[in-house]
Amino acid sequence: MTANVLTIAGTDPSGGAGIQADIKAMSALGAYACSVVTAVVAQNTCGVRSFQALSPDFVADQIDAVLDDVRIDAVKIGMISNAGIAEAVADRLRHHGAGNIVLDPVMVAKSGHALLDPEAVSAVREALVPLARVITPNLPEAAVLLGREDDWTVQAMQAALPDLLALGSDYVLLKGGHLEGEHSTDLLTGPKGTRALKAPRIATTNDHGTGCTLSSAIAALLPHHDMPEAVARAKAYLHAALAESDALDVGQGHGPVHHFHALWGSGV
Repeated sequence: MTANVLTIAGTDPSGGAGIQADIKAMSALGAYACSVVTAVVAQNTCGVRSFQALSPDFVADQIDAVLDDVRIDAVKIGMISNAGIAEAVADRLRHHGAGNIVLDPVMVAKSGHALLDPEAVSAVREALVPLARVITPNLPEAAVLLGREDDWTVQAMQAALPDLLALGSDYVLLKGGHLEGEHSTDLLTGPKGTRALKAPRIATTNDHGTGCTLSSAIAALLPHHDMPEAVARAKAYLHAALAESDALDVGQGHGPVHHFHALWGSGV
């Protein structure tokens, strides 16, 4: 059966991140994508210019509209913007008994533009993280969630895993892409221990929307696989999408990954 997967996130009119990237990744991996918009964002491959958060009540109404009608097998949560939206999302997902929730705690765009109000961090931590099967923070996001300095090594990543897991999700995927080195190492920890997922770094500037793409890929795969397998397959998908990203010519900054590399082929 085709999985129905819901993304709750902000937009990207240039198509490389946010809900547009989520829908592409989910579709490429064989899921049917539904979407709830939390914020309308004016951004492109060069950065975020501004955004308008929608009202928490309207976000809640969108969630109800989908879940009152459609069987949803997994949920990806991305850009939340503020505490009111975080609490509304948590309330409606609890009300509908949603499962397989993948939380990508989006806080700062690649350009450095803040996408989450500072006072909303505690709402994300307390209202949304405990609902998640897995959270997928990068290193700066993990530092904010834990209230620690953003000074990471692989050893510091390993040491932080118990504290991140104690926030309440079933699993934590701590992404190491911000570190230097020939390989990018992510750490997945959960009930059966910790697993390191390594991949060679790819020399490309087309890395816009990588976090959105990875978390959406996990959500698309979770209805069919256990967590370690879903994460491993999602990381392999993202790695291939990065490797084929230079086949696209989109924008003048950090271009998108090639979500449909397996369908379109190289050199399109």
